[in-house]
Amino acid sequence: MALALLALLAVSTPALAEPVRKKSMWGPARVDGESQFPIYDELGAGIYQTSLAWNGVAEERPANPRDPADPAYDWPRELDFALAEAERYRMRVSVLVSYAPAWANGGRTHNWAPRDPSDFADFVAAASLRYPGVEFWMIWGEPSRRSQFRPMANDVKRTKRITKAQRRGPRRYALLLDAAYAAVKEVDRSDRVIGGNTFTTGDLSPLKFIKAMKLPNRKPPRLDLYGHNPFTGRKPALRERQLPDSRRGGFADFSDLDTLAKWVDRAYRRRGKKPKLFLSEFFLPTDRPNHEFNFYVSRRTQANWLRAALKITRRWRRIYTLGWFSLYDDPPNGAGDQVRRGLIDHKGRRKPAFFVYKRG
Repeated sequence: MALALLALLAVSTPALAEPVRKKSMWGPARVDGESQFPIYDELGAGIYQTSLAWNGVAEERPANPRDPADPAYDWPRELDFALAEAERYRMRVSVLVSYAPAWANGGRTHNWAPRDPSDFADFVAAASLRYPGVEFWMIWGEPSRRSQFRPMANDVKRTKRITKAQRRGPRRYALLLDAAYAAVKEVDRSDRVIGGNTFTTGDLSPLKFIKAMKLPNRKPPRLDLYGHNPFTGRKPALRERQLPDSRRGGFADFSDLDTLAKWVDRAYRRRGKKPKLFLSEFFLPTDRPNHEFNFYVSRRTQANWLRAALKITRRWRRIYTLGWFSLYDDPPNGAGDQVRRGLIDHKGRRKPAFFVYKRG
């Protein structure tokens, strides 16, 4: 299955213990008007994860970009609701910020980086002021993919050598991340910035992306936690061998996280840091073929592999959190290839993995 993956790749009561940060969840804040936070609380999730699209909030250039009250900004009310519910259920909140408006990136599509990193930093600062309850700020999701971040180049040959064209994307991202880091810390130094945000393979592998993610002074950009989405087609186990071509191509699924940590450590030696790993997104599709991965597992296997991943997460201090994406299966679509990624199916029935996550 690993080879197949590479081809595509109840209301809280005082009696309940406070949720821990080792488990985090993506999912809707409410469904049909009903808050989903009682379910997140039941699962014991310590961090609620959601996203904020810059291009959706600021379709026009604001006159005072660091002022969240600037009339150009249209902040999503659903995030206000999620923050209020998270506070009620004693959950922390992580927000993924990405996607540039056309006025910032020269009229290109939203996955193109802004021409001036300070424009993005201004928005992140305004968002931090607008949402003081947010503790974690994730800077752009999976920038090692061309579909998510341009100007990324595709490493078709998967050789050890990285080209000048392939360095362009990670270096542009480094400027964006470092500027956003400074903006967040100016508003609240206790907030944490998550950077890198690679995934198992990518148009540029995690290893190459980490090596190339440098500022003009050759130092890596500032961050507090290194983000990675360790999707896998095999049962998580750190003792397993690296994925095929990992040594040459630099891939990293869940079982390769110890190797990924070494890559991050080497990159951040000059800054004297060993950032912990923020595993934002992890899921195992079930039941039938889907449009995202060309593999799937049984519900029993989903539960078994999740149990293994949670065991590693609990025992290894290097992992800051493991995020499950997401609470529910995708709803049926016309093609019948929806992703059954959730802990709950589209009819509201809890899968075996739901109870594994709850106990884990």
